[in-house]
Parts: sequence; C-alpha cells; structure tokens
Amino acid sequence: MSATTTTPTFVKRLPLFFDEVKFQESIFALPFAYSGMVLAADGLPTWDQFGWITIAMVSARTAGMSANRLIDRNIDLRNPRTAGRNLPKGMLKVSDVAALAAAAAAVFLFAASQLNGLALALAPVALAYLAIYPYTKRFTWAASFFLGWALAIAPSAAWIGVRGSLGWEPVLLSGAVASWAASFDILYHVQDREFHVASGLNSMARRFGVRAAFRVARGLDALALTCLVALGLWMGLVFPYFIGCAVAATIMVYKHRLVSPGDLSRMGMAFFRINAYVSTTMLVATLAAVLIG
Repeated sequence: MSATTTTPTFVKRLPLFFDEVKFQESIFALPFAYSGMVLAADGLPTWDQFGWITIAMVSARTAGMSANRLIDRNIDLRNPRTAGRNLPKGMLKVSDVAALAAAAAAVFLFAASQLNGLALALAPVALAYLAIYPYTKRFTWAASFFLGWALAIAPSAAWIGVRGSLGWEPVLLSGAVASWAASFDILYHVQDREFHVASGLNSMARRFGVRAAFRVARGLDALALTCLVALGLWMGLVFPYFIGCAVAATIMVYKHRLVSPGDLSRMGMAFFRINAYVSTTMLVATLAAVLIG
C-alpha cells in the first residue's frame, strides 16, 4: 500500500486537530469574553471589534490547549483517562500539534494588533501564561487556580479590545470566571487523584483529600456568584442581569448534585455542558441588562 493511501490528507486530519484541543469547548469561555465586550461597549460593539475579539479568543484558547497537550503528552500517555487522546495514541505527531500551536499564536497576535495597542502589547504576556500554567501541576496543589486565571483572561482581554484600557469592573468579572473555572477543574481532577499520587503530580484532591476538594469547589462557586452580583450592583445593571445570576446559581447547585465524593460516575459530557450553560446564561442576561438599561 502506498504512502499516499495510508497517510491521511490534511482535510481528513482536521477532526483529529479539533478533537485534540476540544475546539468545540471554546463556547465555555467565549460567552464570558462577550460579556466583558458588551459591558465595555455599554451595548453592542462594532462588527470589527466583535470579529477580531472572537478570532483572538478562539485562537488564544487553541494555542493554549495545543501547548498543554504538548507539555503533558507523556503524562497523558500514562493516565488511563487521557491515554486515548490523539497525540498519545500517535494519531498526531508532536510536530503537528506544535505547528497548530504556532499557527494559532500567530493568528492571536494578528487579531490583537487589529484591536488596539494595549491589546497587542499584552498578547505575548497572555500567550506566555497559557504556555506556563500546564507545568503548575508538577509543583503545586493550587494548579486549578492557575487554570482558572487562564480562562479569566478572556473578559478583561475583551474589555481591553473594546476600550484600549483596563478598569476594575472587568477584573471583578475575571475574578468570577477564575473562581468558576477553578471550581470545575478541582472537581474534574478528583477522578485523577490515584494517578496523581502514583505519578508524583499535585492537585487539591491529592493534597487535602476528596471531601475537602468538594468543599473548596463549592466555596469557589459561591465566590464566583458573589463577584457576579457585586459587578451588577457596581455597574448599575438592571433586573435581567440578576435573573441571570439566579439561574446561574441554580445551575451551579445542580452541578454539585450531579457528583459527590462517593460517586463520580456522572463526571461526563453532561457535567461539561454545565459550564457552557452558566457562561451562556450570564451572557444573555448581561446583554439584555445593558440593552434595556
């Protein structure tokens, strides 16, 4: 059989790239980025701002996820939960994922340059952080907090993309995102506790135990909601925003009812989708509040 027939074409391999970086999960962080964008614009942004912010957010996440997969490829190979990913399985080569990371980083820098000078100046800092945080699990139990702040870049970056400056309002929104994302990540990695112990890796569950990890996750969700409500009060947002906060709180409570320290069986796609429900709810509520108010 010839090499031509055994080697997948680039088009056929695209699903492998998308699957490796979980491209569809960009929806988790994008709504909060759009919330920051809408608040910064005090309404609807220009089409150029919307387009370049979208491209910047998706490309930054793709670059970060690609770097994560490269850095953790040997860990993923040893972990039964992640050994089936395309890079550990050999469906993709290191050079393939490195090329994807480089291309996504280039697109991100270009998109930032189309927004304003501050966005471009801070873009390399964001890329550096996204490349560094995967290493944190090697030396600290607080790795989930670093992941939370990786996602928390989005709303403040979108605010900068619109205004060309940073205020305390988007920082508070970023604090909500950081807490929300860290909570989810702490719960998600409870299922890897035994592997972390065997491999010398660090996590909240390994350091303090599974039950303590669940308590911290609940506390972080409460902190995220507190930040969201405080932001609405600070910015004088009207009632649809606070209805969104109430719905988001209900979704978060449901998340904590899905799994428990003694039952992680529902830590699947339904659990993942909850993140999208929370962020999308807050985007719709924020947009409605700004347009009505």
